[in-house]
Amino acid sequence: MKKWLLLVVLSLVMLTVAACSGGDGEESEGNTNSNSNANDNNGASDSGETVELSFQAYGSTGYQELIDEYQDAHPNVKITLSEGEMNDVLSNLFTSISAGSGAPDIALIEVSQIEKFKQAQDQFYNLNDYGAGDLSGNYLDWKWQQAQSVDGSFQLGFPTDIGPTTMFYRTDVMEAAGLPTDRAALAEEISTWDDFYEAAKTIKAETDKPITDAPQMVFNALRDQQPVQYFNEDDELVAEENVKEAYDYTTKMIQEGLIGQNALWTPEWGTAMAEGSYAAMPGAPGWMVNNVRSNAPDASGLWDVTQIPEGAGNWGGSFLTIPAESEHPQEAYDFISWLTAPEQQLRSFTIAGLFPSTPDVYENEEFLAATDEYFNGAPTAKIFAEAAKSVVPVYLGINYSIVDTEINTALTNVAVEGADPQEEWDAAIERIESQLERQ
Repeated sequence: MKKWLLLVVLSLVMLTVAACSGGDGEESEGNTNSNSNANDNNGASDSGETVELSFQAYGSTGYQELIDEYQDAHPNVKITLSEGEMNDVLSNLFTSISAGSGAPDIALIEVSQIEKFKQAQDQFYNLNDYGAGDLSGNYLDWKWQQAQSVDGSFQLGFPTDIGPTTMFYRTDVMEAAGLPTDRAALAEEISTWDDFYEAAKTIKAETDKPITDAPQMVFNALRDQQPVQYFNEDDELVAEENVKEAYDYTTKMIQEGLIGQNALWTPEWGTAMAEGSYAAMPGAPGWMVNNVRSNAPDASGLWDVTQIPEGAGNWGGSFLTIPAESEHPQEAYDFISWLTAPEQQLRSFTIAGLFPSTPDVYENEEFLAATDEYFNGAPTAKIFAEAAKSVVPVYLGINYSIVDTEINTALTNVAVEGADPQEEWDAAIERIESQLERQ
């Protein structure tokens, strides 16, 4: 009997030790899906251990200033920002998550490609596992939902900016053409796309300059005003019905010498911006202001902002995500939830013109009082806020970038090579349909 009691006591002791050891057994070894480990930060924040986060972005976000501020407040977190051209960055990101190697801790994803990445949501952390749902009320409903699964259970990313469109213009070129330089007067003078066409002819006749140098700016401006663009919600290609008219309008102006031939983001595009070799950038969103400042640092006061003809659309906007490869998801989450909070979105607007997706900011007195001396002292916040009121959410579809790329190729061929617009359109649609069949 004594031996039996001793065995029972020893067994109980062993069970107690095992229970206190905390999971170095089968459950820990089998938990290889990082999404199921959403709240595990490895104790790095508590221990004071330095955590290094890689942050991959594109364009001119102006985020470095905010990163520096965050690091000052969190000395155990080091964030390295890398920026590149959008298509290259997102292509590399998709390749990395597909291979399971090479993805950053934090990745910025543009709205036109968010549907594609949602199809690979198992390669990202679900931000809802960290409590992101409790913060959803800070953001525009439609913007939040763009990065959400259909049933709402998976949140891929935190919204950053949106891109309500306006018209940037050169006051010196408008003045030389005899057109108004005052914002309100110019908006009244060019209130329709017919007016825009007539203004383009005047500018060409008086200054020998095109109204804009990039065909894509005009096409995008018209496209983004459409409630349906390349695909309907059944993912059926409907470009012919919805954007062909925008394409025809743009190519007509190209053929008449009223629009230049520079492609967006090229050195030539930047040089033309600096030299004032054209009059306006229709369809320019808030995030474009930093591109203008960067490309034309000596043109301060010569650029201004007004409303676009016939109402704003939305061009762009992004989301901050955490790829599943990250070994520090908690620290990454803490940072991106801070970076996209209303206070920091207000700062991002001031720093880089990223228009907030947090509507509470729109009533903020500091926000509404914001002016931009580079843009001739324009009340940019009020102008972009007014534009945002007419933005209608648009379903983009998983294959949006395929269509957009091919149509822009057609526009470039018309502008640079003098190709026939209809032949280029037909060829673009043929290429699009061929690619869609392979998806």
